[in-house]
This record gives sequence, C-alpha cells and structure tokens, in this order.
Amino acid sequence: MNDDGFTAKYWHADSVETVCESLGTSINGLSVDEVRERQLKYGLNQLPAPETRGPLMRFLYQFHNVLIYVLIIAGVVTALLGHWIDASVIFAVVFINSLIGFVQEGKAEDALKAIQKMLSPNAMVLRDNRQISIPAENLVPGDVVLLQSGDKVPADLRMFRVKGLQIQESVLTGESIAVEKITEAVAQQSTIGDRRCLAFSGTLVTHGQGGGVVIATGVQTEIGHISTLVSEVESLTTPLLRQMAQFGRWLTLAILAIAIITFLFGSLVRDYEYAEMFLAAVSLAVAAIPEGLPAIMTITLAIGVQRMARRNSIIRRLPAVETLGAVSIICSDKTGTLTRNEMTVRMIVTTGNLFELAGTGYDPHGAILQAGENGEYKQLLQQSVRAAVLCNDASLEHKDSEWLVHGDPMEGALLVAGLKAGLEIDVEAKQYPRTDLIPFESEHRFMATLHHSHKGDAFIYVKGAPEQLLDMCDQQQTVSGNQPIDKDYWLHRINEMARQGQRVLAIATRSVDYEQLELNFDDVKSGLTLQALFGLIDPPREEAIGAIKKCGNAGIRVKMITGDHAATAIAIARQLKLVNTEEVLTGEQLNSMSEDELRQKVVSVDVYARVNPEHKLLLVRLMQELGFIVAMTGDGVNDAPALKRADVGTAMGHNGTEAAKEAAEMVLADDNFASITHAVEEGRTVYDNLKKAILFILPTNGGEALIILAAIILGFHQLPLTPVQILWVNMVTAVTLALSLSFEPSEQNVMRRAPRDADQPMLTPHLLWRITFVSFILMGGTFGLFMLEIDRGMSIEYARTVAVNTLVMFEIFYLFNSRYIFDSIFNWAGLTGNRYVLIAISILIFLQLAFTYLAPMQMLFGTTAINLNTWLQIIVISSSVLFLVELEKYVVRQIDSKANPPSLN
Repeated sequence: MNDDGFTAKYWHADSVETVCESLGTSINGLSVDEVRERQLKYGLNQLPAPETRGPLMRFLYQFHNVLIYVLIIAGVVTALLGHWIDASVIFAVVFINSLIGFVQEGKAEDALKAIQKMLSPNAMVLRDNRQISIPAENLVPGDVVLLQSGDKVPADLRMFRVKGLQIQESVLTGESIAVEKITEAVAQQSTIGDRRCLAFSGTLVTHGQGGGVVIATGVQTEIGHISTLVSEVESLTTPLLRQMAQFGRWLTLAILAIAIITFLFGSLVRDYEYAEMFLAAVSLAVAAIPEGLPAIMTITLAIGVQRMARRNSIIRRLPAVETLGAVSIICSDKTGTLTRNEMTVRMIVTTGNLFELAGTGYDPHGAILQAGENGEYKQLLQQSVRAAVLCNDASLEHKDSEWLVHGDPMEGALLVAGLKAGLEIDVEAKQYPRTDLIPFESEHRFMATLHHSHKGDAFIYVKGAPEQLLDMCDQQQTVSGNQPIDKDYWLHRINEMARQGQRVLAIATRSVDYEQLELNFDDVKSGLTLQALFGLIDPPREEAIGAIKKCGNAGIRVKMITGDHAATAIAIARQLKLVNTEEVLTGEQLNSMSEDELRQKVVSVDVYARVNPEHKLLLVRLMQELGFIVAMTGDGVNDAPALKRADVGTAMGHNGTEAAKEAAEMVLADDNFASITHAVEEGRTVYDNLKKAILFILPTNGGEALIILAAIILGFHQLPLTPVQILWVNMVTAVTLALSLSFEPSEQNVMRRAPRDADQPMLTPHLLWRITFVSFILMGGTFGLFMLEIDRGMSIEYARTVAVNTLVMFEIFYLFNSRYIFDSIFNWAGLTGNRYVLIAISILIFLQLAFTYLAPMQMLFGTTAINLNTWLQIIVISSSVLFLVELEKYVVRQIDSKANPPSLN
C-alpha cells in the first residue's frame, strides 16, 4: 500500500491465492499475534480527524475582507467624531456579517465527519480459526471478514467465497442496482463499478453471504480515498465575493485618493485651516462609504434563501444564492437525481406482442399499453405477470402515501407491474402457494419456484438472465398454445431492449406432477417454456425532462455524470433530451485521455458513464478552467469531492448521504432535479435585486460626496451636510428604501436569457454612467436648494435641514426608477408592483418628519422645522430625477433597439 489514499496493487486483477500470498494470510484468517503486529504497522481502521482552525481564528478570519476594512475605518472615524450610536450601527453590521461567515464555515470538516460515520461499527472475522465479532476499527489487512445480508461492509475486501452475494454500491458508484459479487479476477483497467470481486467499505449487503480478505483499511479504502479527496479539494470563492472584493479594493482606493486630493486642494488652494480641512475630508470619506451595502447584500441573499426554501432548495452557504444565477453548466448524477432510483418495468415482450407500462417508480398507478387490441394477448400478459409476481421474494408496503420495496429493487418492480396488470399479490400467493424454491445464485443466474394450486395443478416458474433461460427453454408460450422456441426472435428483442438501456429478465414455466413437492436443478435445466421478457429501467423523473428544457432556454447546459453503464446512461439521456445524446465517454476512456484531449471534449460531450470520484472531480475542474460556472448535483459519497469543488454543490435531501449534504452548498428537500431550475431562477433574481440595490445606494454616496466637493471648491466654510447627517441619510435610506428592492419579484424573462458572464464586473459601463448621472442630479438639486436658502438669509441649520430632506426625497423618487434597470416604470406594475417599496416610503417619510420636527432629533442632528412652501419646493425639485432617469432609459432603449435585449430586462 502507499500513503496517498490509493491501493498500490490491483487486487481485483489478482487471484485469491496471489492476494493471500501478498498479504501474508490465508482464507482461514490471521492469528491474534499477527493482528497485533499489523495494527502497529497499519493503525486503526478509521479515517483521521480533519485538521481545523480553532473557533477564534475562524472568527477573526471573517474580517479579512477589504470591504470590511472600509467599514471598520468608517466606524472608527465615526467614533472619533463622537457619534457613538452611528459607530455602533456600523460595527454591528461588521459583526453580523462576520458571524454569518463564521457559522457557515467548516463545511469540509462536517463532510469528513459524515463519511466517518458511514464506516461499519462491527465486523465478523475469522481469527485463530474462530469466528468472532470485533469493532470494525480493529480490522487489519489480511483479516478474513464474513458477510451476510444486512451487513455494512467494514473494510475493502477481496472476495474468496460468495453465495448469492449482492451489495448495494450506489453511494460509491451511483449504480442503482445491487451488484452481484464473484470470486474470479477482473481486468486490471476495470472501473470501481466493474470490480465485482471486491467489496467496498461503507456499502450494504442486500442478499446472500460471502467471505473476503481485507485488502485496505482506513484512508486506504475507496471511501477513505474519497475522504482524502474531500479534504484536499479547495472550495472556490463565488463570483459575487470576487466582484465585491474587487469593488471594495477599487472603492477604498478611490475614497482615499479623493479625500487626500480634497484635503490638499482645500488647504493649499482655498487656504482652509488644516483641522477644518481634515474634518471636511473625513466628511467626504464618510459620505462616499456605502455603510449599508454589506447589510443589504446579506439581507438580499437571506431573502433569496427563504424564497428558495419555499421551493424545496435549502441553502447551506449564503453566497451560493447569487452564484446560482451565474450557473452555465449543471453536472448531474443520474441515479436518484435525474431518475428516482426506483426500478420500473417499462416493457413486457411476449411471443408476437409488446406491452409498454406507464408510470414511474414504485407507485402502481399506470396503464399497460398494448401494440394492438387483441384480448387473447392480454391473457398471455396476465399469465406472464403472474409468474413474475409468484417467482419473487420482495414485498411492497404502502406507508405515508409512499410505496416502499422490501427486498431486491428489480423484484419489487415486478410486483408493481403485477398491480398495474390488475393482480392482487396476496390473493395470488394464497391461490398458488409456493412449495419449494431454488434461490438465485451467481453460478446459475436464475431463481426457480414450485407452486401448487388448489385445483390440482403444479408448475414451476423460473426467472433469470435471458441468455441463460433461452438455453433452458425448448418451447415458447403463444395465444394458441406452446410452440417450438424461436431464439432469433427473442435474441432480437433482448438486443432491442438492451439498446434502450433496459435490464432484461426472462420468465419461463413448466408443468409438473401434483405429487412433486421438491424442486431440483434437474427439473429446470431443460424443457422449459419461455413466457415473456421484462425490460426494467430506473426511468427519468418526468419533471426532470421539463426542467432540462427550461435550462436549455436559460442557456444552461445539463451534463449527466454517472457510475452506471454507458448503454443505460445514453438511453436515459435520450429520454431526458440532453443536447448531445450520440456520444458517451466512459471511465476507461477518461483514463486513457490526457487533460488537453479531455478539455477539448468536455464541453461537447454531455454523457459520462462508469466514472469514479476522481473523474467527477476532474470534469468539474476542467469545465471551471474553461470559464464555466458549474453546479454539481449528487446524492452519494462518491459525489462529495466534486460537490465541494463545484461552484454550487447540490445534494439530495431525502435520499442523499450525509457526506454529500455536508459537502454541498445547497440541498434539495424533495430530491427533484426540477427544483434546481427554481433555485437558478431565484439566484438570477437575487443578483438582479443586488444590482438594483447597489444602483440605488451608490448615487446617494456619490451625490453626498459631490455636495461636499462642490462646497469646498466654491469656498463654503460651512458644509451643506454634516458627517452625522450623512450617516443618517445613508443608514435610513439603506434600511428602508434599498431593503425594499430585495423583495423585487423575478423579471418576466429571467429564465429566457443566457447566464451572465461571471467575470463581468457588477458595475458595467452603463451602470457606472447611471450612477454618475444620478449623482450629479442629486448634487445639483440638493446643493442648489442649500445655496438658495443661504442666499435668502436662512440659518445654516435651516439650509442643512432642507438639503437633507431634498436628498432623501430624491432617493424616494429614484427608488421607482431603480425597480427596472432598463424598462420604463410608467405603468401600474412599475409604480405598485412591489408593496414593500410603498411600505418603505411610508416609513421613511415618517422618519424624516421626526428628523425635522422632533426636538431630540433636532438637537442630535442639528436640524430645525421647515415650512410647507419649502416642502413643496423640495418635492418639485426632487421629482425631477424620476423623469430625467426615465428619459435616459428611453434613449438607451432606442440606441439598443436593434441589438440583443439587455441582460436584465
């Protein structure tokens, strides 16, 4: 063995004798002394605890963000100015943002803990020729482990004895059917799903018994290898965080540069006192910093989380909400995600006829459609389905409006087909009681049951692999009686069903004497009559087909990455109507390709089959390197590394493993692929609303900064706005008006436009122009009315009160403009479509009246009462922004009328 999580030998390609020789053991197990020596060499059979930062360091690390630095500086400056309430608000915003990040971090550690919990707690072993039960953590390579139905495999094993052993490996491979184990070696290049002589740690025994030699423990197992992959995968930052970090750096430099230039200009050109100019520069910095922006971003994302939760998408990491809006590729696991992980009989073939069964999963509702309406053929169908129901060890249970299968999923599907055909399973079992059986074994690949009816009939039913049963049959059942078997007909049907990705079972029968009470192999080795072929498949979810079409309209490519067989994968892909259903790449092909070769194919190929965890991780990484924002869905342990690496890892909440959930940013409560499209829609809406909020907030800061600059340039020794008044405007407009934009509904065409470019800055040239345009409108109107009041001989308090109220009224009118970035708001929906906007305006008007007329507020903010004529003047001037911005929108729409529609409307 080596130390990097891989087994050094290809144990699946070696014979049992070679494996035992390599490990210094035998099929009789180890002695206690040998075990003690190996435990010192290999250690315990458990996964190592992840190395994590302590809580304090995790919390402090949340402050490592340029925008947070800007806020802290704003808080310190505000505190130095003596405005402790405002400073407290700013520091509270910083603390809340950091606390959210602190709580959300640690996802990888949780994923590793979840994988650890999957390891078996106990194991049955042979030591010193005695069969004993030990804690699984005490296993060592070379131990002999005995397995039986219901056991969780405690370590990776090379099987040397199997008796009908079937193991459910979907958590590791994604394959929905339990794998029938063998003892013979397989090809060296076989993928995990094809290594049928191995049993893997953490998988579940569903049928039979077996014995195997431990070949790997702890981190050396396949599940340990996945744990290592999860711990080594670096989580990517989201597009929003990248953009906001870039914006924060740009904003910090801009504010510092403007403040320094203003300080030098006032001191050197206008001969202001240094202390006076310092306070003016501080006012300018406070004006330019959007204190409320991080809080608005957090709240907007949180509102998106609530919206998504109502649509069955649970967000575990806040920025993932916005990332969903930029997703350009969805890589989906097949089993349990695009399909239900419930086998369904889709087709029944009898002599000369074919029946198709509607419905999906274990729900017995669904019609049986026949090619033709011959009632005699339906009788033949009934006889074939009866045989499938009686030659069966599974059972169905209807619990809490859900149908559950106990036993083999394929046998459960046959019972569901019986219900669809109108049979009552319990009645059939009583009418034709079973007398004896030959259980299914991999050596003979069939199951046979002997039945006696109450009418004096006795017969054998045989169910198994079609190629095997064809050799055992010399007759075929028809509506007119038995006929010599036409093997070419049946082989053609078998190949036809296999091409459609169906797993085929054959059903045969034979009458025997009523006195026969025992069933022997000689009774079934020949002379059987073939009744029917049953084609089973884990079908696609009906809603997934519509969801994939919706993704296509939204410019999102869906790719299927599965551990299942290529034929099954391509058949499901065609039913799902993926873009490219002609090509499929298998795990073996991926192993033989270089990264450059795969990079050239990864965009065009939509179906990947028989892949292992490393392949999934590689595919996601290559797509990301090509510039795509990738969402990965999955439910198994095998999906955990890729889920963590993806921009948006999405796990299934109902059938998903804990390891998958902990590695993911999002969990689908209903296991429904269609919920992803709803989440993408909400993600795009959240990004739109963030953009609208930023487009609304920044002109306030821009207008305030321009007002301070204009006053300094024009030589005013008393500024139109004080720092505390600036903070008042910033905080109340952010908390009320900007927050209302977080509740904006989705745009009508939100899912009919291509994904946005994740590298495109949030502030495009057009939006920067809009911010500048509105900032100058706000500055012109506010500074103009301030100067007018000063010229009229009013007090500085009166003029500043007018300036603050003018600025706030500008914001109220501009809020309507901000609801649609490109479209006109001069319609009923534009003016009244968001009730939170109207509520926010009402609250803000109340706050401004208190700001203007309440004595404590006047003392705190340096304001005074103003008369009705002044209010009318303020309203007329401030309403100009509504008409000027709508005029600007109209001009932009005319210029772009012949181009593609804008990205937001």
